[in-house]
Amino acid sequence: MGEGRPGVLIAGAGPSGLTAGLELCRRGFSPRIVDSESGPAPMEESRALGVNARTLTLLSPSGVTDRILGVAQHITHFRVRSGSALLFELDTGRAAGAYRAIQAMPQGLMERLLLAALREYDVEPEWNTRVEAVAGDPTEPVVSIRHADGATESVRPDFLIGADGAHSVVRKSLGFGFPGEALETCFYLADYRYEHPVDARVADIEVFNPGILGHLPVTPDTLRYISTLSDYESRIVHPDKVVEEVWRSEFRVHFRHVESMSRGNVFLAGDAAHIHSPAGARGMNLGIEDACWLAYLLSEGRQQEYSSLRMPAVRQVMKVTYRLTAFITMKNPLLIGLRNRIVPMLLRIPPIGTRLLRGVAGYDTPPPPWIAGAE
Repeated sequence: MGEGRPGVLIAGAGPSGLTAGLELCRRGFSPRIVDSESGPAPMEESRALGVNARTLTLLSPSGVTDRILGVAQHITHFRVRSGSALLFELDTGRAAGAYRAIQAMPQGLMERLLLAALREYDVEPEWNTRVEAVAGDPTEPVVSIRHADGATESVRPDFLIGADGAHSVVRKSLGFGFPGEALETCFYLADYRYEHPVDARVADIEVFNPGILGHLPVTPDTLRYISTLSDYESRIVHPDKVVEEVWRSEFRVHFRHVESMSRGNVFLAGDAAHIHSPAGARGMNLGIEDACWLAYLLSEGRQQEYSSLRMPAVRQVMKVTYRLTAFITMKNPLLIGLRNRIVPMLLRIPPIGTRLLRGVAGYDTPPPPWIAGAE
């Protein structure tokens, strides 16, 4: 798995796994990456969409940030409305640092940009290659791998990174707990492509009594709608003629995280370690943050600090996304009325608006010490 450096096996080639691989390559490692899928996320399935300022900072040393900014949709404002009333509006350019608080780019494109950067180090994920189990002492893990042709392999990496998603085989094999809860509210997603380009600068949310319907840009001619209302389609006011519905999905929100993100020489990152609401667009970004910190700590020989350094950040993001989800899904008419009157007044107070924008930007977690001047 590389000469002169310990061997690293990464299970999962989503954004977290690919970022871990890229950051390790930058630091002289030659990681091996395996994934059970046949390739990166399909381009038509936008999945994770928001790329925040923290992620842009973290990916700047690898050159991926410049590539992201060349293709992403630059969100300039967040607007939250109740009917014709504007509850509040945030200018994403008010975030401190070099970047706007958030950009929009489909997960499939993010993965392809990371893959292109990895290929510059002659690293390519092994697709259709599944981690079936992890055994042995976590300080010396033994990983069972099955290839596309059915052949099996036993691997003994120095370090194992489980970036294999919410149903992580690595996490389950080693008995990491994954406590939490599922909310009753169901979220609905749908991406619509229009005949002509539409305004891709604004992320807009309308709150109902109860429920929400919002939209975000995916590409210049495609918008993603997200709602907690089963009849959301009848409530959409399309900005142009619909050419096609590109993708749709629905899911219940879970809030879960491990109590420790490492055991011995086995480490968890991204959805394998924590899952939460899409409110605030923190999921993919938090996983990329995990991966960057882990690569840095491995290169410094400080990998045993990983969990203690990352868990406070995970708990912070879980707390924020839980509050945002409660804000947009409340059903009590009295509370809804108070929300619609009080929140606009609060956000006119500069420190409160700034704090909300810092969360959107991802600046509510510790800055990376290996990047000079990072927010």
